[in-house]
Amino acid sequence: MTVRVLVADDQEIVRTGLTMILNAQPGIEVVGEAGDGRRAVELARRLRPDVCLFDIRMPGMDGIEATRALAGPSVAEPLAVVVITTFDLDDYVYAALRAGARGFLLKEAGPDLLTQAVHAAANGDALIAPSVTTRLLKAFADAGPAAPPKQPIEALTDREEQVLVAVARGRTNKEIADELYITLSTVKSHVTSLMTKLGVRNRVEIAMWAYQTNRNRARG
Repeated sequence: MTVRVLVADDQEIVRTGLTMILNAQPGIEVVGEAGDGRRAVELARRLRPDVCLFDIRMPGMDGIEATRALAGPSVAEPLAVVVITTFDLDDYVYAALRAGARGFLLKEAGPDLLTQAVHAAANGDALIAPSVTTRLLKAFADAGPAAPPKQPIEALTDREEQVLVAVARGRTNKEIADELYITLSTVKSHVTSLMTKLGVRNRVEIAMWAYQTNRNRARG
């Protein structure tokens, strides 16, 4: 199945480069391009791509606002958004993921990581640039609300706790399946169950909850 991607960046040379890289990958097709956030949101709503690849800094409406409009908490059918930026700044990452982004990459990441992020987002996984993952999630925990994290509506099973830790470490479904010697479909079932029990919408929020409750390390 071909992953349909929308690319939005205000710099034409960057937009063209990203489009060329993605179109050169098997199983990925860029179906639209936009030079600003408003146009990106319009195109995304019309084309319903599998993944939106948005720059953070765009005129008119930036990538954070565009992400919130397409994937925020109030969106009934959120789209998968991967945010890319030149700047490795915690505030940007934090804002992007709070807005509903399913991935965060630096523009220097290279074709392989870019391709992985697109496929991960299309599959419901989340890929955050390895250089920021741990620091970012710790920042989420430290900057979280003073109120204690909400408790799961039902106790987590031992296996769900294991999957939770793996998700918090940024592992993909396939990596979790290999690590725990279980099938891919079983991993997906556990991830779905975790989202239901924790009242969260995606893997990034699962990881945030794990850090807020100090469950990001394997239990002894």
